[in-house]
Amino acid sequence: MFFYHFGEYVLLLKKVFKRPEKWKIYWKETLHEMNEIGVGSVGLIVIISTFIGAVMTMQIAFQLVSDLIPSSVIGQINRDSNILELGPTISALVLMGKVGSSISSQIGSMRVTEQIDALEIMGINAAGYLILPKLIAGVIMVPVLVTIAIFCAIVGGLLGGALTGAVTPNEYIMGIQSEFRGFTIVVAMVKAFFYGFIITTVPAHKGFHVRGGALEVGQAGTKAVVIGCIAILASDYIITALML
Repeated sequence: MFFYHFGEYVLLLKKVFKRPEKWKIYWKETLHEMNEIGVGSVGLIVIISTFIGAVMTMQIAFQLVSDLIPSSVIGQINRDSNILELGPTISALVLMGKVGSSISSQIGSMRVTEQIDALEIMGINAAGYLILPKLIAGVIMVPVLVTIAIFCAIVGGLLGGALTGAVTPNEYIMGIQSEFRGFTIVVAMVKAFFYGFIITTVPAHKGFHVRGGALEVGQAGTKAVVIGCIAILASDYIITALML
């Protein structure tokens, strides 16, 4: 069954990347999806990332109780943890639940109401028209959202440390500035790019091939989120193993 669904997924991607009929229509749809995926998710990402950064600061300070370890290390650990792992991966899992379920239900509803069949009868590449704008918007906006998440997490760590007294602002800022390696940003952006691809294509595949009625559309959305989260965690492991 895995190879059947994977082959179905690959064949769908082949249809998605066919040359569009009219670039102008695809461009308008892409801008619309960028607004839906990116702008519509900023508030959620900001809130979650800020609290994650604040909690991380308190947990790191709780564990680093030795007088031999300077408090500035808290900022350094929080920075690297959020750039390499928490920022990209937690944001991707949240977006999979929010955006992925929306994509799956939207395309699934079009399938069961025969709107996709109508597009194909008119000679329109339904897979490309419905999925390609979402895919382009995902690979562009998810890295932007991950960048915002990393920034908010670091700021949240500063606020959390200052409010609880776990670390002073000066020590925290000293920590996030010390021994910074720009390559960690590259790793985060590579992860974000692949996460954007997964977040848009896996739910689209499940919705595009759904059969039945409203009940099956809901089940497809649940399966899409579960499979997408597993794919994100697997790709996280692979990218980390290859790049670090």
